[in-house]
Amino acid sequence: MESTTPKLLLKLTILISISVFILIQLFPIFYLHQVPSLWPQATSKFGSSSPVSLFPKQALPTKSGYLTVNSTTGSSIFYTFYEAQSLTFPDLSQTPLLIWLQGGPGCSSLFGNFMEIGPWHVNLNHHHDHKHPFVLEPNPGSWNRIFGLLFLDNPIGSGFSIASSTEEIPTDQFSVAKHLYIAITEFIKLDSTLFSSRLLYIVGESYAGKYVPAIGYYILKKNDESNHVINLAGVAIGNGLVDPETQVGTHADNAYFSGLINEKQRSEMERYQNEAIRLAKLKRWRDATNARHQVVDMLRDMTGLPTLFDYSKKTPYHKTQWVTDFLHDEKVKRILSVEESAVFRNCSHVVSVALYEDNMKSVKYMVELLVKRSKVLLYQGQFDLWDGVFSTEAWVKTLEWEEIGKFLAAERRVWRVRGDELAGYVQTWESLSNVVVSRAGHLVPADQPLNSQAMIEGWILETGLFRNEQSSFPPVQS
Repeated sequence: MESTTPKLLLKLTILISISVFILIQLFPIFYLHQVPSLWPQATSKFGSSSPVSLFPKQALPTKSGYLTVNSTTGSSIFYTFYEAQSLTFPDLSQTPLLIWLQGGPGCSSLFGNFMEIGPWHVNLNHHHDHKHPFVLEPNPGSWNRIFGLLFLDNPIGSGFSIASSTEEIPTDQFSVAKHLYIAITEFIKLDSTLFSSRLLYIVGESYAGKYVPAIGYYILKKNDESNHVINLAGVAIGNGLVDPETQVGTHADNAYFSGLINEKQRSEMERYQNEAIRLAKLKRWRDATNARHQVVDMLRDMTGLPTLFDYSKKTPYHKTQWVTDFLHDEKVKRILSVEESAVFRNCSHVVSVALYEDNMKSVKYMVELLVKRSKVLLYQGQFDLWDGVFSTEAWVKTLEWEEIGKFLAAERRVWRVRGDELAGYVQTWESLSNVVVSRAGHLVPADQPLNSQAMIEGWILETGLFRNEQSSFPPVQS
């Protein structure tokens, strides 16, 4: 019994030593939870900040926040900007700048950012992390590979943009363009040395087939009447609604010759199309929009397709919901410098209602000015039943432009990429180019990211099938 006490004291000493050692090791871990993170912070102009753990550091926008369009009411357009990933031009001040506008009307440009042409895309977290169900992954088809890229949530009330009242939301394209012009001017002022001399290209898809010509037209008119010049070089419209009166008349033939409806259904649909056209000619805009919606509903019912955006798909574009869920995350909002009270509106019903009577109004006359004084790219996915190939060609041939005959007679050339892979077809004459993108639907960059990237770069730099002997751009560097 006498030898037991020293043994117990020895064991107790060892136990205390081990405990002290463990506490010393754990102390730094505990301490790190009590001090500010050592990782870079994404700071909001509204004073809050959030660690960027949800974002890879390199996925952060170069700039993001709000561009005020009405200083009295505070209505503002939300933006995210990504500088070019690589320097192809002599310096950044000579690097072209692209502005992306989403359609809807009323859908957020952040769909274009995180699902189509932005440098990082939202994807499912395959590690089954319930706390962080989504991850950001690099997009090899990003449109900011060699250009600056600015996303605008337009009109106000869309996405994270702020409309001080429903009455202030635009109801026509003039009002849309006025807000966009103010926002673009405000963006340039953020760093006039860097942005003011850059060539500007405005691009968008679907209902942005109206926004893009509207702001392009507005800029040209403003440049004519003031010393403040925005260097608009061109506009690009993907699967765009531009001249609805003409385009609504193409649905029946498009579906019929695609083998999706029969002769009887074609005739029935034509009657509804003709009614929409008749009402538009009478400028009964609300009734004309109702009639157009009936045509689209009929097309959906007759074909039974999961989505009219791409008749080859078996399911709709599911990633739109991923982006929506991702942008509802409060940490994501703080990282992007979103105002704390702002609620993400993926496709705003309020904006859609405000622009309801605008639906059937044409902006073709705006394109006619743009094709004379800048350059215009039209592109469509091969499988789109909304505003696809046939729909676009129908209104293009009615353009009042002195070169339209030569454009229509120009060769439609086979477009190949990466050796012998068929990417689509290109028809170009002077300032107008029209591209059909193979194996793509309404959201071309989502379906064919690399090919759409090659298209936009070729068009801006005037290389390959877009080559212009007078091009002043340096050769693109891969």
